[in-house]
Amino acid sequence: DEQILVSLIRELSWTHFIALIPLKDPLQRDYYAQMASAERWSVRTLRERIDSMLYERTALSQKPGETITQELAKMRDAQRMSPALVMRDPYILDFLGLRDTWQEGDLEAAIIREMESFLLELGVGFSFVARQKRILIDGEDFHLDLLFYNRKLRRLVAMELKVGEFKAAYKGQMELYLRWLDRHEREPEEASPLGIILCTGKKREQIELLELDKSGIHVAEYLTALPSRAVLVERLQQATQRAQLQIEQRQSSRTEP
Repeated sequence: DEQILVSLIRELSWTHFIALIPLKDPLQRDYYAQMASAERWSVRTLRERIDSMLYERTALSQKPGETITQELAKMRDAQRMSPALVMRDPYILDFLGLRDTWQEGDLEAAIIREMESFLLELGVGFSFVARQKRILIDGEDFHLDLLFYNRKLRRLVAMELKVGEFKAAYKGQMELYLRWLDRHEREPEEASPLGIILCTGKKREQIELLELDKSGIHVAEYLTALPSRAVLVERLQQATQRAQLQIEQRQSSRTEP
């Protein structure tokens, strides 16, 4: 689109465009161009984001092409971001320095210690609000691991840290926290809070059956060591293929009499 290109030329250098040229997928290229413009990425940052396969790790990349185009247009024209643009899977937390075995408390402490790097991995617009946020319900104390605010989404983001695979029971726990935050912490101009559950693994069918997106909950894996690019590519390609199969199955079920 000539109009989009003219707009980007005003905001990006030719070196940015040189970094974008090798990208074959137009949606992928548009994503990086729009993000580099919106977030004022340096050329070095742009290359790092491409190398870490940021686009492929966003929830957006698992959507149909038409949806991706619409979301990128909203970001470009209205400066609005959706949760799909912000949420990632997996998150790469190699900077935490965790080795061998660790507990949830060790993970939380490492994140607090490396908060600046963690916020960069979380992505655009995140700011830290609280650790072990106290939630009082019916006289009983609950504690939310981490609470963030995202200024692009204009909403609170609750985060629970888990060592091990995702369990269905985590959904109810997070829904309780989100509803409490919605009632007691959300400002009138803000959207409803979102939840992120970070696990070392998850089973796809379980996630699909729970329909977590309807509750505003995103389940993502985290990696404490940066895998080789080949391993990351294979992993993300498998996720894309699964997402495409789900899209085709949903479309097929709608057309059946």
